Amino acid sequence: MSLKIGDTAPDFEAQTTEGRLKFHDWIGNSWAVLFSHPKDFTPVCTTELGTMARLKPEFDKRNVKILGLSVDSVDDHRRWADDIKETQGQAPNYPIIGDSDFKVAKLYSMLPAEASGEASKRTPADNQTVRNVFVIGPDKKIKLILVYPMATGRNFDEVVRVIDSLQLTAKHRVATPANWKQGGDVIITSAVSDDEAAKIFPGFKKVKPYLRTTAQPRG
Repeated sequence: MSLKIGDTAPDFEAQTTEGRLKFHDWIGNSWAVLFSHPKDFTPVCTTELGTMARLKPEFDKRNVKILGLSVDSVDDHRRWADDIKETQGQAPNYPIIGDSDFKVAKLYSMLPAEASGEASKRTPADNQTVRNVFVIGPDKKIKLILVYPMATGRNFDEVVRVIDSLQLTAKHRVATPANWKQGGDVIITSAVSDDEAAKIFPGFKKVKPYLRTTAQPRG
């Protein structure tokens, strides 16, 4: 069954490049990004893993842990890390799951249950559905699911932007408009009456009865 936003992220134990972890325990009170790759030593994914390594300080600021996954062994991941450092200027500085038995990929509906065989003999095309990004909250609920095609590198700046929105809207009774960025005006949710809005968001703008905007709340 496919996972949806709002579902509890399936828990699992797995071996990674930084040792064995139990997913929910590893998340703890943080947020998490789980992003998957169809195969080691693939060009687009090489750029993505390097990009995430460079962006890690931005995720750290937001209390977000990063976890990679590729349908190959941990030993392969470690060898691949050398290429990533050489070509991208930064080796992965976060754990990457060794999923050569496809356990996690199947658990997260990225590969069909009947997928089998040796990971080393599978091609990227065999695993092309393993191109996902999951953002998971401290409550272990899935907050975002993105699925990318093989030939399109992922925009991880967008993942950071969405996390900013998720964290803001989890704390305040607001939503974010199209193309919103940190510091931009936000939308007051319909659950807030005009009287409440006047107290919580003094000076808010009523564009339409259903569209009310205000400066981004702080704190």
